[in-house]
Amino acid sequence: MTDIPIIFEDGEALVINKPAGISVDRPKRGGPCLEDHFEQLRLGFQRDPSPVHRLDTDTSGCLLLARNPKALKRFAKAFEDRLVTKRYVGVVAGIPEGEEGTIELSLSKISSAEKGWRMIAAKKGKPSITHWRKLMELDGKALLEFRPETGRTHQIRIHCEAGLGMPLLGDPVYGTGKGAPRTMLHAAGLVVPREKKPAIEAAAPLPREFAALGFTDG
Repeated sequence: MTDIPIIFEDGEALVINKPAGISVDRPKRGGPCLEDHFEQLRLGFQRDPSPVHRLDTDTSGCLLLARNPKALKRFAKAFEDRLVTKRYVGVVAGIPEGEEGTIELSLSKISSAEKGWRMIAAKKGKPSITHWRKLMELDGKALLEFRPETGRTHQIRIHCEAGLGMPLLGDPVYGTGKGAPRTMLHAAGLVVPREKKPAIEAAAPLPREFAALGFTDG
């Protein structure tokens, strides 16, 4: 048994519901990471599964793992070719105007000795597109659905701050870090098409941190 919930499994893929607080890659300063759980996640296979994409340490939800190198290559290409459908939900510190919209902001990475690295909106950056839709309003905050077309680092987080003008609740880099125990972003759904097999489809329920704020998805 593994202590990480598995929400999809077949011979070439696993989708886990990654808990917040676990880094996909080993942090330079140390700390818990997904690699610590690989032996459990083998589920009888001889080799460790490999993450196909990344979620921020604070972000929970659907994470695709490949169970062999050929599958890893195919899945990575599906992400690269923008064939994968990703659905996120997040709580923003404010209520956006309108019911839905699209944020198009090019993003660049900057770093400084004091603050470390972060992403910024910059005309010469990499093109990035996120579609959003309002799901629920409560106490001056909103639960939004995000469907990113591109997969840039911190894309949804910086698009909320720079595009909507309101950061994700609890975000320590692009917001105040207050109002929630962590950055309130959750990878709620993932659909990965496959040529000769049914698509990988997975959905991860809203974590308890969202319910604690009074938000439900659906």
